[in-house]
Amino acid sequence: MEWSDCPLVETVPGKLAGQPIIKGTRIRAQTIVGNYEAGSSIEEIEENWPELSRETILGVIAFHQSRAPQPR
Repeated sequence: MEWSDCPLVETVPGKLAGQPIIKGTRIRAQTIVGNYEAGSSIEEIEENWPELSRETILGVIAFHQSRAPQPR
């Protein structure tokens, strides 16, 4: 997944080996998306990562869904 166009995500050399992370955190964007796709509710994600706003969580998930390949 290419995250460079997502305004909520950054890649910082030396921070989590340069993996895409939520801006200002050490939380991988893919971790949030993976939890959601595995069945976690938005509320559960908020509980697990209280430093993220609901708006950020929803934004990262929406960005991923807008870029993910669609099933045929």
